[in-house]
Amino acid sequence: MLRPASAVLALGVLIGPCSAQTSPAALVAAVRSAALPLSELPQSYDPVLRAAAQAKLVLIGEATHGTHEFYRTRAEITKRLITEQGFDAVVVEGDWPDARRVNRFVRLEGTDRTPEQALSDFGRFPRWLWRNTVVRDFVAWQRILNSRLPRETRTAFYGMDLYSLPTSRVEVLRNLTSLDPGLAQRARSRYHCLAAIDPTLQDDLAQTDIEDAQTCGQNVDNVFADVRQLVAERGRRPGADREALFNLEQNARVVKNAVAYERASLDLFGGGSSWNIRDQHMAETLEAVRTHLGPDARVVVWAHNSHLGDARATEMGRHGELNVGQLVRQRYGAGALLVGMTTHTGTVTAAPEWDAPAQQMPVRPALAGSYERLFHDTGLPSFLLDLRRAPQGLAQERLERAIGVQYLPGTERVSHYFQASLPRQFDLVLHFDVTRALQPLDPAGTSP
Repeated sequence: MLRPASAVLALGVLIGPCSAQTSPAALVAAVRSAALPLSELPQSYDPVLRAAAQAKLVLIGEATHGTHEFYRTRAEITKRLITEQGFDAVVVEGDWPDARRVNRFVRLEGTDRTPEQALSDFGRFPRWLWRNTVVRDFVAWQRILNSRLPRETRTAFYGMDLYSLPTSRVEVLRNLTSLDPGLAQRARSRYHCLAAIDPTLQDDLAQTDIEDAQTCGQNVDNVFADVRQLVAERGRRPGADREALFNLEQNARVVKNAVAYERASLDLFGGGSSWNIRDQHMAETLEAVRTHLGPDARVVVWAHNSHLGDARATEMGRHGELNVGQLVRQRYGAGALLVGMTTHTGTVTAAPEWDAPAQQMPVRPALAGSYERLFHDTGLPSFLLDLRRAPQGLAQERLERAIGVQYLPGTERVSHYFQASLPRQFDLVLHFDVTRALQPLDPAGTSP
């Protein structure tokens, strides 16, 4: 998810002039000619399926965290990728332990009997991100599909974010206690330093001194190394529960990377870019998922455009920030397909401030000089554009909008726009001119 508005204020830039080679009217006409209209029919997404034919990872982004059309379209494309091309898993911009419960549900494990129950662990702000009607229906579909498949071929649902430090810590210690009590005790001692970041992460009343805080990074690294060694050894045993071992390893990875993220965010003893640490963790998680599922695994990724478009094509890259889309492209080349989505106006589910209840908010019409306004000017209600064969002039940088969990229409220019070259950022883009707000499962106005 996008962090508070201060994280994007620095992205505001002046609107650049139109290309000298292509007039605005000619560019609009060229886009209209190249656009492939979208409809409710599944075959509308055939170009995405064709483009994904050789992909190992398909990254499907969204310009907001609260638009129904983005979620619905992404779910429908993913269903076809799974059923027609054999994709093995969905990995979302959500926390690992929360998605773990969903994964057990869709794989016909655990005790949950409804998708609403399975999504219950997505309880912190912004819970509408995954607790909404579209995700509920997709999770129900995935469970039905898996009920018809052998256990070893059932599709999976994973999270790749790192905001679950307290929960992941508990999970590591709980699992180690049953597998190796001695190792669990060493991990508990090493995790003691986490109280320097969050006092609630302390098992007793002992004080955490400055030395503990300074060495915490090494402590959690050591736990992760021990866990990986244990997982590798136990995974070779006949009848090993590979999914449970993978869950242990990933929770230890979350703790390790969350400590680095928190140190950077809080500026504790040096740190670096918290954005980069977070996206590197997400990319690392994708690699771990593919390793776990096997060398031929194919994965669909759901997250915001800002994470899944190539950062090198945006203002972010010039500020030294990288993201999942860049890292995946650098690793997989043509084996990665990056898909973005945009809208001109409508309504969105968002919050006016961090930790505030969700609201259905009107989305202001896109600014002049933006990709969204250019696409609006085509007069097409919705369309798909193959950016690998983009019309001349489209690659010139212009404004692009990003609405995260907060929407601040009063300062929209500096809070929600950044400069980008869309054809270098994504392979395909889907535009929906007028969109409506995502419907949360929780009542409107409910506090997070």
